[in-house]
Amino acid sequence: MIDPRRVTDLWRRCDVVVRDLPFGLLLAVASLLPALHGKGTQVGDLPTRPFDALAFVVIALECLPLAVRRRWPAGCLALVSLGFALDQIFSYHVFASNAMPIALISAGAHLERHRRVTVVLLSMAYVPLALALGRLGATERVEGYVVFYLALALAWGIGAWLRSTRAAEAERRRHVAEATRAAERTRIARELHDVVTHHVTAMVVQAEAARYLTAAPDRLDATLSAITDTGRRAITDLRHMLDLLKADHDTDVGLPSAGELHTLVEQTRRAGQPVEFAEEGMPAESAGSAESVTYRVVQETLTNALKYAHGSRTVVRVRYGEKEISVAVSTDGSGSRAGSLGGSGRGLVGLRERVDALGGEFSADRQAGGGFVVRARIPAGRPS
Repeated sequence: MIDPRRVTDLWRRCDVVVRDLPFGLLLAVASLLPALHGKGTQVGDLPTRPFDALAFVVIALECLPLAVRRRWPAGCLALVSLGFALDQIFSYHVFASNAMPIALISAGAHLERHRRVTVVLLSMAYVPLALALGRLGATERVEGYVVFYLALALAWGIGAWLRSTRAAEAERRRHVAEATRAAERTRIARELHDVVTHHVTAMVVQAEAARYLTAAPDRLDATLSAITDTGRRAITDLRHMLDLLKADHDTDVGLPSAGELHTLVEQTRRAGQPVEFAEEGMPAESAGSAESVTYRVVQETLTNALKYAHGSRTVVRVRYGEKEISVAVSTDGSGSRAGSLGGSGRGLVGLRERVDALGGEFSADRQAGGGFVVRARIPAGRPS
């Protein structure tokens, strides 16, 4: 059986001239039907004249140019206008004369250059046509010519409106596409920042500690093993990130969940950071993106603890409620800052944006006795 959608796709792939030609041919064939003789557009009210050889030329001038009404709207309008003028002067009043408003609409919608000049020339050409019809004995009054001119102007106006609407829609789509690309770049940048910064920070801190463990082979071996594990974890996470760049990727590929917090905390402990971890409740099945954001909040905060308060006591508390997930991470700040790696400040900004996107609350403050505390309230129950 013939698939209608496939036929439609093939039709859309055809050149625009091929797609517009059938309409012009259909209008030409209809104009040859005896039942439609004298049923065309009339101006001047001259008596209808029988068909002759010139009538076929008039029909061809009015109908065939419609095939290029979108490709060459100016040429189409000129030929159709010529055919229309001959049709009115020789009083054929063929059905094909209805092509005139169609040509005007198409020109108003698709003509790119010299639009004002085209309007002026057509308006000027209408005056001698009206005078010629008057000399041929037309009984049309002046107001009749004015009304017909306004009807032609309305056809042009419809085309111009279609053109402006199409341009506005194209501009809207362009803005949406740019916003989508910017949001995607921002999202990928956040993920890369979280993944790379955390793992590289842990590796650097562990490598710095390894310098002082040469006299303790067992501890040195454990530290180097931790560096290796961290590097492998970084490679795995980066591969997940690269999967996100594929056109057919699953939206959940590489996104961490709150269930991986134990692994994250253990990895931070191996990097030399004493971390106390406490969980209350269980994640809701429909927590969705809230789990991923929870993971990133804890990850970024532990990364900052490794950078700026290495060796300090760090407390991570996560409470899962029915409607939200509460996170609190604090560091007493008594650790050494000698190995501080510095930072761009993007991490906390990215966390705030992530939490705000879900309608939650985020804060990052220094504590009175030193150190810092990060709190986040993340609404849950939304599908990712």
